[in-house]
Amino acid sequence: MARNGKRRSSNSAGGRPRHSEKPKKRWWLRILTVLVGIGVLAAIGLVLAVMVTMRSLPSYSTLKASEHGQMIVVRARDGRELVSIGPSYGEWLDSGEIPQVMKDAMVAVEDRRFYSHYGVDPIGVARSLMVRVEKGVWRQGGSTITQQLARNIFLNNNKTFDRKAREAILALALEQKFSKDQILELYLNKVYFGGGAYGIDSASRLFFSHPATQLEPAEAAIIAGLVKAPSRYSPTADADAAVARAAIVLRLMQQEGYISGAEADRIDVSTVKLKEDHGQNSVRYFTDWVLPQLDFLVPDSFEPIEVWTTLDVGMQRAATTAVKSNVPGGAQGALVSLDRDGAVLALVGGTDYVESNYNRATQAQRQPGSAWKLFVYLAALEAGYTPDTPVYDRQITIDGWTPRNSGGTYAGKIDVRAAFAYSKNTVAAQLGQSVSFGTVASMARRFGITSPISTYPSMVLGASEVRLIELTGAFAAVQAEGRSVEPYGITRVTTADGDLLYERKRGRQDQLVAPYVAAQMTDLLQTAVNTGTGRAAQIGRPAAGKTGTTSSNKDGWFMGFSSGITTGVWMGKDDNSRVAGLQGGTAPARAWAAYMRVATAKRPVEEFTTELTMPEWQLEPDDEAWFGGEGGDYYFFDEEGNPIDPYGRDYRAPPDDGSRPGDAAGYGPDGYRDGYYDNGYPEGYGNTPPSERGQDNGRQPEQPRGIDQDFLDRATGRQEQNLRRDAPPGSGSGQQQVQQQQVITPTRQAQPKVVEIRPAPTN
Repeated sequence: MARNGKRRSSNSAGGRPRHSEKPKKRWWLRILTVLVGIGVLAAIGLVLAVMVTMRSLPSYSTLKASEHGQMIVVRARDGRELVSIGPSYGEWLDSGEIPQVMKDAMVAVEDRRFYSHYGVDPIGVARSLMVRVEKGVWRQGGSTITQQLARNIFLNNNKTFDRKAREAILALALEQKFSKDQILELYLNKVYFGGGAYGIDSASRLFFSHPATQLEPAEAAIIAGLVKAPSRYSPTADADAAVARAAIVLRLMQQEGYISGAEADRIDVSTVKLKEDHGQNSVRYFTDWVLPQLDFLVPDSFEPIEVWTTLDVGMQRAATTAVKSNVPGGAQGALVSLDRDGAVLALVGGTDYVESNYNRATQAQRQPGSAWKLFVYLAALEAGYTPDTPVYDRQITIDGWTPRNSGGTYAGKIDVRAAFAYSKNTVAAQLGQSVSFGTVASMARRFGITSPISTYPSMVLGASEVRLIELTGAFAAVQAEGRSVEPYGITRVTTADGDLLYERKRGRQDQLVAPYVAAQMTDLLQTAVNTGTGRAAQIGRPAAGKTGTTSSNKDGWFMGFSSGITTGVWMGKDDNSRVAGLQGGTAPARAWAAYMRVATAKRPVEEFTTELTMPEWQLEPDDEAWFGGEGGDYYFFDEEGNPIDPYGRDYRAPPDDGSRPGDAAGYGPDGYRDGYYDNGYPEGYGNTPPSERGQDNGRQPEQPRGIDQDFLDRATGRQEQNLRRDAPPGSGSGQQQVQQQQVITPTRQAQPKVVEIRPAPTN
């Protein structure tokens, strides 16, 4: 008991266990030793890493010569530079050639302790960590100029600790291998300033049109301010933002003692003259369309190249202004203008490229409305109709579809010319049924329409969607007297030293329709502008064109040509919603006229050829000449093998007395002239010549033969010498030289059907 009590008294006396502080001190010493050891090892590892990295770094001359990516300079047709795509490094400036104000501005805004650190700025890193802790995100970078140089040359922009560690090691190695002046020289010649410009010389030429050796203090401040966010502070994209950023650079330069307060006050950044933007931002729609074609024109290469294009700077500016000035509020607009050989003179894909780079001129597929009637009337003219052929504007129903005219009125007996000029939907429907809807689709294919084409009756009013550039090419082919016109934008490609890599050869032009058909179509188009729905497109010289308006005013088109220039205009909303008051004859026609007045101003006035002598085979009075002579073979058939009436007879005309067609003399009970099927095609197509047909009208059970090359030769006006070899002596027929013309045979394929028939366009 006494022993236990003694022990208790000893503990209660407050004494501490013997040697209690020594173990704690040992643990702290051990931890400190481990930390020091780790630090020493880390330092040794860092030194070794820096030394190894320094030995592996390329030489200074190698770093100067290194460039990444391909530089592409796009030029207008007159040689002026439109845009520069890809990295541009300009001229290399040695440290002594770089203006001191440019060096001071860059150091002040990007790395004010540049001349005192060894590649990594501990103070900057600490400041960045503090912001990270306070804000929860990385708001302020601690990268020095040397680190930025290492990242630009060797690394990417991924914000990871691994990349930052490697960046720091590279920066330390660069500082050990090169001097401060060399590092700053490399940085100023390689840092990215936006717009494809790498280095201060390239940036100076891009924004100010002069080399960097001539930089003024205000210009240097603008360039130095770009490094933080090239796209946000670009003077060509947002001049106000660039000026505000440059003001911050000048204030920092004053704080660091590079300029005095009085000097800072004298520098007015807002007075800096920027390089003129010739094509405005709309030129990017053109370059976006044309540059991918280089993959097929020139071999793969990383050397700088120059692309010479067809774009006319003045016309592009006029096109941009015309679209912006006339497009309804909230809508978009597009324009394509072609020279007579297909060269793209102007291309506008939208109202503002910065807001939307979607190219509505080359990518968007929209319903063309009555502009599609070009193909309907071409098919009808080729089948034998003429502008003077009488037709009847009246209410009809085709396979349950009843087209209606704009305004709901009907004109009765008119001719083809008036029906086209006033965009009569009922007449277009009858013509489409007459020649067959498959034939209309084939005509559209022949003229370059590649999108799916409906063969339902409503297709004659533009139910199938098309691209603006394709439809413009089709109208250009009419102006070219029926010869194909392929839009193109590149004339040649050269290296930066002038070596020729590609040069466009004269394109092959196929005869799509006979010249007389194109002439008759021009007659119709000219009338539409002179007296019809396209009157707003008059420009004081001969012009031909066609309006197009879809249901509910969702799309408005005007397509036309004058003086060798063909232009198409589309307006509408991207979401395909209604645009109040939009019609092809209003805003699109006005935009077309505004542009064409400028585009044709320096061109001579050209009168249209609207009357051409028809080929002899079409003027032959003998009926057998239509059907191949004694053999009884018939040449006029559509894609589906149905016969086409070559005479363009008015077999659907109602009687003048207003009674039912079947009650009139010469008409059958179905309302059509005797000798025609209900679908409007002539009966008796078989092996019996027309002169030998009896009361049964010579119907034959066998299938008539389809289109052959002889028909195509005749339909396009092509005359072979053997067709004239039997001409009487002295008639002159055998001495005429007829130019051989190439013919495109439409591809015979099943046309896609539209599951749901859309409402008929109104105009």
